Amino acid sequence: KKFTTLLLTTRLLQLQLAKSNTMKIVQTTALMASIATCQGFIVPQHSTSAQTALEMTSRRDVLAASFALAISVPSSAIAIDACPKGSKNCLRQTWTPSDGTSAADAASQLRDVLNAYPQEGQEDGKVDGGGYTIVSDSDGAFNVEYRSSGKGFFAKSFNGGKPFIDDLVIEPNGSSFEFRSSSRLGDSDFGVNGKRLIYIGAQLKENGWTGVGL
Repeated sequence: KKFTTLLLTTRLLQLQLAKSNTMKIVQTTALMASIATCQGFIVPQHSTSAQTALEMTSRRDVLAASFALAISVPSSAIAIDACPKGSKNCLRQTWTPSDGTSAADAASQLRDVLNAYPQEGQEDGKVDGGGYTIVSDSDGAFNVEYRSSGKGFFAKSFNGGKPFIDDLVIEPNGSSFEFRSSSRLGDSDFGVNGKRLIYIGAQLKENGWTGVGL
């Protein structure tokens, strides 16, 4: 019965962890403590001193482990890696919508801005001339793939004439959003990631957003 209760409460914690919601995690931890105390780990009245000490120790260990697991959950922003030190093909920025903007409205504004980016790219196709694809769009988190035209010297000489692919990853972090634009190959992007973020940033500013790391 004790093991069944432990498995059920552990599964409950795992479900809450998947949502990466700190308040729900804390609430779940408190619930586990209550369940463990009231159901799975009550010390029977007829237990010997040794049995009582063992059960009390087991209860403390389980609760301590559960709480440690809960508070060690990383925030969603940690999902975006930092750019390598000295990188010439990776940029990080933080953007924040205007005060009073709901999470749903912020995600909608981001979606509109991303979809407004020209499929033909910029500078007559020199920047993102191969178009782009929004790979994922969920709860304010986006993953977009941008492609070069594949017609340039480096694409023909070093990538078999195939387009180079860059990734833009956006993750919510509280009331802000973390951006990471990076190239999959090469040591330098010749300013492509920066030009892309400048274009997107200009659209966000028109909606009242402010940026850091520009």
